[in-house]
Amino acid sequence: MDAATIARHRLHNHHIIQPRLQTPSEIVGWLGAIQGQDYAGTKWSIGLRLPGSTDASIERAFDERAIVRSWLLRGTLHVVAADNLGWMLDLIAPRVIAGNARRYRELELDDATLARSNDILAAALRDGAQRERGELLAILEQHGISTAGQRAAYMLQRASLDGLICQGAARRNKPTFYTFDHLPRSRTLVRDEALAKLARRYFTSRGPATLQDFIWWSGLAASDARAGLESIRSELVAETVNGAQAWRPASEPPGGELPPVLLPGFDEYLLGYQDRSAVLDPRFAQQVVPGGNGMFSPTIAIGGRVVGTWKRDVKKHAVVLTRKLFEPLSDEDLRAFERAAQPYGAFLGLPVTQG
Repeated sequence: MDAATIARHRLHNHHIIQPRLQTPSEIVGWLGAIQGQDYAGTKWSIGLRLPGSTDASIERAFDERAIVRSWLLRGTLHVVAADNLGWMLDLIAPRVIAGNARRYRELELDDATLARSNDILAAALRDGAQRERGELLAILEQHGISTAGQRAAYMLQRASLDGLICQGAARRNKPTFYTFDHLPRSRTLVRDEALAKLARRYFTSRGPATLQDFIWWSGLAASDARAGLESIRSELVAETVNGAQAWRPASEPPGGELPPVLLPGFDEYLLGYQDRSAVLDPRFAQQVVPGGNGMFSPTIAIGGRVVGTWKRDVKKHAVVLTRKLFEPLSDEDLRAFERAAQPYGAFLGLPVTQG
């Protein structure tokens, strides 16, 4: 399978072309989980796949607790459909907690301290309260628990992994938290069911993808990831990608010209794979993740290939987009970039100008 065909299948399966879902929770549920560090970018990841949506409508989905942020795959922030969070935590959290053991010791976060911080955080959010991160840290300090350095992040993460708290909509770019028991009840799955469900969500929404891609994305042990794939393999079509076996759903993407796309940083179209070479020339990877620091810049995809990065500057009456191309583009491709920018402006409710 060549790179152009891979890109076409992935754009289709990601619901970036021919989107077929109706709500933010359906989008996030289809993808299983999407990266959530960049709150504004996360909203656009959903909006990109939901024509006619706006930043405000995605914000409402967070406010209504249809979608939620929590630390999940690989111990990083993700957005999931609220009714999926419970079984995902059951599957993912124990491995993340075990992997944090050394860091807990380095930060002097022993079991007693973590249990006490959990209790304090849960009490601070009792009776439906929703508080900003800074408020919660101040409460921990008032109870004599230091939040210095990375202790704060690891205590909040642990309370989330333990199924006590989760993140809602951001306020003034600051995350807010509420208790887990204010979410829709998630169906409990036995481990084999959960592995199958996570694998199904991954390969049907991101295929063609390899087992190694799934291992990287999920953070599961290789044996668990393999078991999840094996349990659903009969539902998938096998392909060969760069000499490795890859899997995709049986549905076929539409033909015709692929539309240009303005992707946010951390979008799953690029981030959701260990091997990204099918859509990003490795020569330019450092320009997307400068210094390999884990911070993904927003990208421009034309014909399914990532051809540059962009940044935004939101003004009172317009949003200014500035592009940084890897290589010179034709006039036609530059016009394609301008077309790709228009849906983003509509999403924000602002006209787009070029910086």
